[in-house]
Amino acid sequence: MLSYLAQYEEYFGPLRLLRFLTLRMLMASGTAFLIGFALGPWLIALLRRLSFQQSFRSESEVGKLAALHSGKKDTPTMGGLLIYFSVTISGLLWADFNVWTLTALFVYTSLTVLGFLDDYLKVSKHSSKGFPSRGKLIWQSLTTVVTLVILLNNPMSTDKMYELWLPFLKGTVWNPMPLWFLSGFLFLVLVGSSNAINVTDGIDGLAIGCTITVAIVYAIMAYAAGNVIISDYLLISHVPGVEELGVYCAAIVGGGLAFLWFNSHPAEVFMGDTGSLALGGLVGVIAFMTHQPVTLVIVGGIFVMETVSVILQVGSFKSTGKRIFRMAPIHHHFELKGWPETKVVIRFWILSLIFAIAGLATLKIR
Repeated sequence: MLSYLAQYEEYFGPLRLLRFLTLRMLMASGTAFLIGFALGPWLIALLRRLSFQQSFRSESEVGKLAALHSGKKDTPTMGGLLIYFSVTISGLLWADFNVWTLTALFVYTSLTVLGFLDDYLKVSKHSSKGFPSRGKLIWQSLTTVVTLVILLNNPMSTDKMYELWLPFLKGTVWNPMPLWFLSGFLFLVLVGSSNAINVTDGIDGLAIGCTITVAIVYAIMAYAAGNVIISDYLLISHVPGVEELGVYCAAIVGGGLAFLWFNSHPAEVFMGDTGSLALGGLVGVIAFMTHQPVTLVIVGGIFVMETVSVILQVGSFKSTGKRIFRMAPIHHHFELKGWPETKVVIRFWILSLIFAIAGLATLKIR
């Protein structure tokens, strides 16, 4: 929105700086941080006053882990609202409005509402069970359909959406993709990334810290994909206008850092499904629109590791009656091995940074 002020540079010269995407990305990150930092104490106090505390599973369900997390029972949830308002307001202020930013905002809002309903049902029922799984899947499916309708009915995006790009390879792998494959692929990316961050959100600071590193990478990727010179040099897809998603990625970084201030151990607030489902969907759709969805498997390696640990644990227990890990997701396995919560988080952050660097390397290795 503020970028349109650049057309008045003849009246005030410094307004021309708003034409520069890098400046707007920095401003978006700073704005989101300030909004989150200012809003945080008020929101946390409100959530406490409304008694929106996180519901935890009992000792009969999770054993020793219940004792390890017993001190968190009075911590409020739905902190994802803090991130949502920070990112959304900052993005609207600093990003140009086009089909890419509209789609990102739609997906983020839709999944924030879903996550909020899930969290509200949990706190109102004082149960760890919220929105029905089937209902979540239907909601995510409808979000996918609307997203596809938006992208396929805009001249800026319709042709680009039929291209399939893979890391390490030059040029498109499949163009045009059939509609049935495109629909299924988008659904897999959105739902997979949404649920992966949701699974990772289990201990203080873990999910948001890893999300910040992923957002930094996709800010760079969005910038590169939207720049015809850089994209041609790197042999990646050039998607005109998609560079504006870099502003939203930068806002995720700023808003995420503000949330981390309050979510660091011992957490004053949890993001809940309000944050994790929505952030996962937002990251997923940004990856899809920048033609880097498969690269998300590398960049978000921590989220993949967490999700795979759950799949392996469930598969092993159902087929053999034995567990591979002491508990899944895998961060709980290390907690039960005796690692302090802060050590688990910091080590996973280190791995997340390594995965992020590896994902960035795919831009050059082709």
